[in-house]
Amino acid sequence: MLRVAVVGSGPSGVYTAQTLVERDPGVLVDVLDRLPCPYGLVRYGVAPDHEKIKSLQNNLRTVLEHERIRFLGGVQVGARGVPAARLQELYHAVVYCVGAATDRHLGIPGEDLPGSWSATRFVSWYSAHPDAVDDGFVRGARSAVVIGVGNVAVDVTRILARGADELSPTDMPQAALSALAASEVTDVHMVGRRGPSQARFTTKELRELGTLPGAEVRVDPAELALDPAYTDPSGLPAVQRRNVEVLRGWAGLPPGEAPRRIRLRFFLRPVELLADGGRVGAVRFERTVPDGRGGVVGTGRFEEIEAQLVLRSVGYRGVPVEGLPFDEATGTVPNDAGRVAPGVYVAGWIKRGPTGVIGTNRPCAKETVLSLLEDAPVLALADVPDDPLPALRALGLAPVEWAGWQAIERAEAELGASLGRGVVKLPDWQSLLTAAQAADSAV
Repeated sequence: MLRVAVVGSGPSGVYTAQTLVERDPGVLVDVLDRLPCPYGLVRYGVAPDHEKIKSLQNNLRTVLEHERIRFLGGVQVGARGVPAARLQELYHAVVYCVGAATDRHLGIPGEDLPGSWSATRFVSWYSAHPDAVDDGFVRGARSAVVIGVGNVAVDVTRILARGADELSPTDMPQAALSALAASEVTDVHMVGRRGPSQARFTTKELRELGTLPGAEVRVDPAELALDPAYTDPSGLPAVQRRNVEVLRGWAGLPPGEAPRRIRLRFFLRPVELLADGGRVGAVRFERTVPDGRGGVVGTGRFEEIEAQLVLRSVGYRGVPVEGLPFDEATGTVPNDAGRVAPGVYVAGWIKRGPTGVIGTNRPCAKETVLSLLEDAPVLALADVPDDPLPALRALGLAPVEWAGWQAIERAEAELGASLGRGVVKLPDWQSLLTAAQAADSAV
């Protein structure tokens, strides 16, 4: 019987576990996660007001409840946890599905000023990631600049522009809800260095910005017209063509009197964050124009946009994994169809880079699993424990098993009920682990 450890319980990890048990009736899979909660970015990256996407958790739950799959949360692999070499001694194979854990930087002056953060840090805060810190993101801010035009940029723009009544029914942690309810941000500028035909957001996400109560979208038609494809989008892929059509509709609308404004800007490249009173006060942009080869060039013309809050949303990046090779240029682990070394594999963003949608992880996981199962006759010769769990506990770890996760879910439902809301996430390590331990005391 083959024992496999899958490190990471987000979509790529869960799809890897699912494919393993479907294709090999004898395999046993432990899905390990550093956090006591499963689902990765589905829990901690999908915006709380996107219930349909968040409902994917129900599908992931079904997989993790499979009789030959075991969830072990709170298990750090590497420093302060189980060494990678030791993990390989406990399992016939280890598949790393650890995603892209950090974000890309702009590399411009002033980027580290107070008031300037990565969008992922902001998302972690309003998603109740236990590592998140309340940095007072919106405190004292009137104008916000979101640098980037992908779906994460749209998410944070939408959250900043929503009212408290719209966010209260979500599972957003209470502290974040209270802070956003008190926010005085009235203008959110979402800025891209290229044109509307090259933006990475999906049309559904884009359209949603135009449906927010108390907010209006403003687009400058002259700015859109800098994009050659704006005038004739017929040659664009379907998504980009629909995006241009939505933007064209907004560009023709007169300014309204909504209390909050979402301003979509294009062909502006950030060159510096400017300080005001020791924190960010504005972003300096250079106007760009298409270079005819899919890129842009600067024009030497500049403008400044006031901002007491700046969120960069310019992409995720993988980080090195203990004991594995790492390509600094791509932020990925070099691999051959998921193979890294004998008994060691990768899947998901750490394998291919932060590309695609959630469903892209299915074929990616399948490719890795097929490589693993092709190697299975040799892998099965290794002498591993019948059950690795005692060995993990001997290292001082206290894995959160499925019953512990269910106890966390109950505690979040109880917290929400006490606040007159639905389910409300527990926001920190202590409350999560205390809730999980309730399952042990009930046994």
